[in-house]
Amino acid sequence: MSMTRRDFVRWTGIGATAAAAAGIAPASAGTGRTEQQAASGGLSPEERGIHPILERDHPYIFIDSCMQMWPDAPFADAHRYGATVYGVTAWDPHLDVDRALEGLMFWHAVVRKHPTLAIVAKAAEIPGLKKSGRAGLLLASQCGDFIGDKLHRLEAFYRLGLRMLILAYSQSNRLCGGCLDKADGGLTSLGELVVDECNRLGLLLDGSHIGARSALEMIERSRQPVVFSHSGADAVAPNPRNVDDARIKACAAKGGVVGLCPWGPMVLKKGRTTRPTVDDFIDHIDHAAQIVGGVDHLGVGTDMSLGTYPEHVADPWGAPALKDVAGAYDKHITANFRSPLRMVEGFSQYAEVVHFADRLGTRGYSDSDIRKILGENFLRVFGQVWK
Repeated sequence: MSMTRRDFVRWTGIGATAAAAAGIAPASAGTGRTEQQAASGGLSPEERGIHPILERDHPYIFIDSCMQMWPDAPFADAHRYGATVYGVTAWDPHLDVDRALEGLMFWHAVVRKHPTLAIVAKAAEIPGLKKSGRAGLLLASQCGDFIGDKLHRLEAFYRLGLRMLILAYSQSNRLCGGCLDKADGGLTSLGELVVDECNRLGLLLDGSHIGARSALEMIERSRQPVVFSHSGADAVAPNPRNVDDARIKACAAKGGVVGLCPWGPMVLKKGRTTRPTVDDFIDHIDHAAQIVGGVDHLGVGTDMSLGTYPEHVADPWGAPALKDVAGAYDKHITANFRSPLRMVEGFSQYAEVVHFADRLGTRGYSDSDIRKILGENFLRVFGQVWK
C-alpha cells in the first residue's frame, strides 16, 4: 500500500467529512455525477470493496485478524457482513510517527460517527459486540517504522488503541529482516527491545511479513504468545509470504495463533494456473492442524478490503528488488488487485464465511473446531496478551 489515507481522500475528491462518514457528496458541477460516483472510476461494486449484506447473522464469533478499510468504505453496513472483529490495518506501512498517528486517530473519528462500530481494546468486549449486532475494529500496524528509535511511542500508541504490531512490512528495517528481502536478517538490538516493550504493554506481536529468522527469534524472545495475522502454509503453496512448518510449530508451542489467509497468490499451488478454491484454502488449514496436533492454534486473516483499494504508485527512481509474491497469479488468473478473483473462489466476500464454515464441516471439522478457527482461538490469545 503506497498511498496514504489522506492522499487517497485527495485523489478521490471526496471531502474528509464525507469520506469518514462514507456518505454521498454533492454532485460535481456540470457533470450530473456525484463525487462518489466519479471516484469509483467505473469500478464494479465488488472492485470498490462493497460486500453483500447478511440478512441473517451466523452463530460464530468471526475475528478477521487482518484486512483493510479505505475512506470510502460502507462503514454504516460493516456490522452486517458477518465479521465480529476486523483486524484493520490502521495506517499504511513505512509511515513516520506523525502520519501514523493521524492514521490511527482516523478510526476514532469513524467510530464516533458510526455507533454500530467500536474500537476493541479488551478481549472481554468482543462477545458483547456480537450479541449487540455491532462490529469491532482491532487497530493493527503492519510496520514498525513509526517507532524510529523511540520506545515510548509504543506506549503512546497502545493507549490510543493499537493492539497488534508487525515489526517490518516485507522489507528489512531498523527492527528486523523482512520476508521479501534477499538477506534473512534476524532481530536487531532495537528490535529485541521492541519485543520486550510490547510484552510489557500487552501489545500483540505479529510475525506476518517479517523474515523467517526474525519471526523465530521474535517468538523465542517473547514472553507472551505471538500470532501470524495473515499467512499461508509454505509446505502447501510455496510463496515468500507464507510460513514454513518451523514457524507454525514455534508459534503454536508459544500458545499463539496462525491466521491463514485466503488471498489467492498465497493459496495458489505450484504448477497450478487456475483460480484456487475455498477447498484449496482449507488444505492450508488441514496441513497446519496436522503438524500442530489440532485446531487450537489456527485462525483466519482474510486480507480483504472494505472500500476501494488505491492505485499502486510506482517509484520513478526505482524500487528495491524483492522476492516475487504474485507474479504467477498475475500471469495466469488476474493482475487486477481490486478484483474478487484475487481471493479464492468460495471465500472472496465476507458473507461467504458461512460457506467457508460449511466446507470446514464437510471436511470433517466439528462445530467446536469451526468456532475456534473462526474466532475463539484469537479471542483466547487477546485475553492472554492485552492488558
